[in-house]
Amino acid sequence: MTNAVVGRLLLFILLNSPLPLWAKLQVVTELSPPNQTIENHQVAGSSTDLVKAILKAAELEGQFSIYPWARAFKLAQHDKHTLIYSIAKTPAREDSFHWIGPVAVFHLGFVTNRYREDIKIQSLEDARQYKIAVQRGDIAEGTLKALGFNFVQTSDIEKSYELLVTNRVDLVIDDPRYIKTMASELNLPADHFTFLYDVEALSVKGYLATNNQLPLAIVERLRNAFTKISKTEAYRRVLEL
Repeated sequence: MTNAVVGRLLLFILLNSPLPLWAKLQVVTELSPPNQTIENHQVAGSSTDLVKAILKAAELEGQFSIYPWARAFKLAQHDKHTLIYSIAKTPAREDSFHWIGPVAVFHLGFVTNRYREDIKIQSLEDARQYKIAVQRGDIAEGTLKALGFNFVQTSDIEKSYELLVTNRVDLVIDDPRYIKTMASELNLPADHFTFLYDVEALSVKGYLATNNQLPLAIVERLRNAFTKISKTEAYRRVLEL
């Protein structure tokens, strides 16, 4: 038997054999309704459902947790048995993770309280005069920093919205499809928030990714499972493909 044949045989065994107990994966994310939310003390949401389906198809177990984004990101960088979602794939992050596939789509821009008729934004330049809240470590933080904006950092999107509701900031960054869900989370009328302006640089896909030290056999199982799930109607509904 040649070395090449032996290698393929070993890979087949690794991909199809049960994982050892240590391989129960930690799966981390941030609060971002409706993609990632909490229901009955469990991590839920549309993107969470896709990730759970991917793990099931890969015959893997995951322990799901919601953290502030900066903490989730740090865990995924430093713990080799950790998965993270929904993370934007940027050049700076590319080599830090194994990228499994998109589980969310975001078209982000400026959001304010509907009654704030004094806030008018028809360009990025218009937005510079207003106070903005963004989550620490979020792609919006890096993008706005690169564009020369000043902003307030928060630990998660709910904290950003709480600052907005109390008028301690004028704007937050979110997707217009999600602002009714956030209003509901905060026990506010569905029309409390309004979307003002799309930031083209913040139209991104959110990926499921793994620590770059996760064994390649597990990464391959996840990628194969993603390929199966990506062909389903449930996947297309979330990704709007």
